[in-house]
Amino acid sequence: MNMLIHELRQNQKAAIIWTISLVAGAALYLSLFPAFATETETLRKLLEGFPPAFRKAFGVTLESFSTISGFYSMILSYVMLAGSIQAMNLGTSIVSKEERGKTAEFLLTKPVRRSQILTAKLLAAFVILLITNVVYLVAVPLLLNAIAGAIIDTKTFLLLSFTLFFVQLFFLGLGFLISATVSKIRSVLAVSLSTVFGFYIAGALDSIIGNTAIRYLTPFKYFDFAYIVKNSSYELQFVIIEVIVVISAIFTSYYIYVKRDIRST
Repeated sequence: MNMLIHELRQNQKAAIIWTISLVAGAALYLSLFPAFATETETLRKLLEGFPPAFRKAFGVTLESFSTISGFYSMILSYVMLAGSIQAMNLGTSIVSKEERGKTAEFLLTKPVRRSQILTAKLLAAFVILLITNVVYLVAVPLLLNAIAGAIIDTKTFLLLSFTLFFVQLFFLGLGFLISATVSKIRSVLAVSLSTVFGFYIAGALDSIIGNTAIRYLTPFKYFDFAYIVKNSSYELQFVIIEVIVVISAIFTSYYIYVKRDIRST
């Protein structure tokens, strides 16, 4: 419990900054909805001037501007990108920081097992992401009503918004695996940015090509916003894939970290 509280305190400032940034980003985009919604014909002509590949890559359609569910789906993709960087950065740094800060040897001399250390760090990261998403889920409906002047169906909103948390869990698990496996990470941010943007570009490529196996490789395509809005549900096969990937990453992290040699000072 002491380790859990210690990790929460250490990451408190970063968590607050990320949470405020996600909500502020959503607020900024939502403030544009009234203007877009009243200029649908102008937007239609404008969109026709963009190459189809560009529109597919960024998920830009007329519905993205004319309906609140479509508009929220569009801005959520960018909020998700930022949230994924937060989760990847958190997962990658939370274990590796001990070796970067040369405190790993001191930590491992304590009367606790390595698995207990990992559990405390993983729980801390999970709690941080959970709090971030709770604040987001409370703040955004208020922003939708106050700034955008629109109300979205509650079930649709929750299904769309929960995808942020699910994708964050994917990158938390991946970052946790890298953190527990790599002996020394010089730049956590560089690893986080390159990994997240790599998956994001893969998702954009899948949108351009269509009907490819790439979708199974990137979490940004596990949750199709258009499908969610239309069917009020997730695609089960991709939910299963995410669960398998996250659980596998966490179990592998434990297995490797418990057995590998930790570099001493």
